[in-house]
Amino acid sequence: MKRKDPCHLHTDNAPMDPSRRRLLKAAGLGIGSMSLAGSGILASRPAQALETSARIVIVGAGAAGLAAANRLSSALDGARITLIDRRERHLYQPGLTLVATGLWKPGQVIDRNQRYVQRGVDWVHASVSEFNPEANRVVTDTGDTIDYDYLIVTTGLHVDFDAVEGMSPDLIGREGIGCVYDTPEHATRTWDMIDRFIDQGGVGLFTRGPGGIKCAGAPLKVTMLTEDLATRRGQREPTAMIYNSPGPGLFSQPDIDQFLKEEFPRRDIDINWHHRLVGIEPEQHRATFATPEGEVRLDYDFIHVVPPMRAPDALGNSPLAWQDGEFAADGNWMEVDRHSMQHPRFPNVFGAGDCVGTPIGKTAASVKAQVPVAVDNLLSLIAGSEPTARYNGYTSCPLITTRGQAILVEFDYNLDMVPSFPFISPYREHWVPWIMKDKFLKAAYNAMLRGRV
Repeated sequence: MKRKDPCHLHTDNAPMDPSRRRLLKAAGLGIGSMSLAGSGILASRPAQALETSARIVIVGAGAAGLAAANRLSSALDGARITLIDRRERHLYQPGLTLVATGLWKPGQVIDRNQRYVQRGVDWVHASVSEFNPEANRVVTDTGDTIDYDYLIVTTGLHVDFDAVEGMSPDLIGREGIGCVYDTPEHATRTWDMIDRFIDQGGVGLFTRGPGGIKCAGAPLKVTMLTEDLATRRGQREPTAMIYNSPGPGLFSQPDIDQFLKEEFPRRDIDINWHHRLVGIEPEQHRATFATPEGEVRLDYDFIHVVPPMRAPDALGNSPLAWQDGEFAADGNWMEVDRHSMQHPRFPNVFGAGDCVGTPIGKTAASVKAQVPVAVDNLLSLIAGSEPTARYNGYTSCPLITTRGQAILVEFDYNLDMVPSFPFISPYREHWVPWIMKDKFLKAAYNAMLRGRV
């Protein structure tokens, strides 16, 4: 099997030539100060705070919710901003792939929401159990009713482990089962399984949930980083690796899809098309896949389980969810206009992040592009003007192919590449996107939480 020579990769102990140092500096500055237009946003920030007594409720204190709360807090004077979420812990979810493949420690992705909630934001430690947009109110699981003039929904999504028969989060880290999603504990136990699999060899099955999922590149990255590590350890020969795609492709952007369709076979990663994981028998180390020809059972020594994902029940069962069409059938996602992020039936309601039904990836980069649009359009409503901010579908995925190499994939609703950095080709592997992912993106993410970018 032909493989790249890993010896050319930069290591922390190797000297870095001046041109590479300048390029790294430019990359870091570019991420920290990336323009809004370059992120798929046509929006503007008010020159001074807008005076208002509006009651604004934000449901969800993940990346989108915190960023929205902090932007509104800076832009408004006199508003009552209420953030509803009981989660104390904040997770840097883009780092879970690195934890699950042994590249980061779990502590690198764990933070506290309190650090990012600005003064003037009323944080209600509860979960919303009911949305009532006709009455402009939400009900919490503690029984409180909270009225609003404007609502921003940023609940995130639900990883539906129950949709795979026999699967439970408690199985992650046992019986050869891994799953990168949801928590650093899951990612850590996944790394234990990958580490053991590589040492012992056998059959590794890698899966991808159907429909919209959080960070659709994560299953691909886990697959390629596992293969890379097996090669580096001299254990590639005793490991068979199979990627099971629920559809006919690997990635939504056509150029990257074609690259992966060539890259996986080159690295002896077999591909099963139209194989959707529907069941698992942990003690037998056997997985069941639905295919056009009927159910197929495959034995494994390691399996990376990626369940289907959907909107949380309170949102998915509410009037705010899509009532028909692909986004209703796929996961009961929240209905929004794909450009304005405004609800078409309840104009004082906006959505952003993983919970919304839009034809683009659910990533932190999408959050960074969507939140300013939702916030600016809400501010326009408060000011009595027409919302004009537009989101063009920008999303980004640093697609890690090996340790030290990645492709910085940036594209929009049209699936056209929209690169932010002219010195990085979006069509080939390069060391700069790897350094961005490993060293710079978390700082840019934290700045986004504070409403600064």
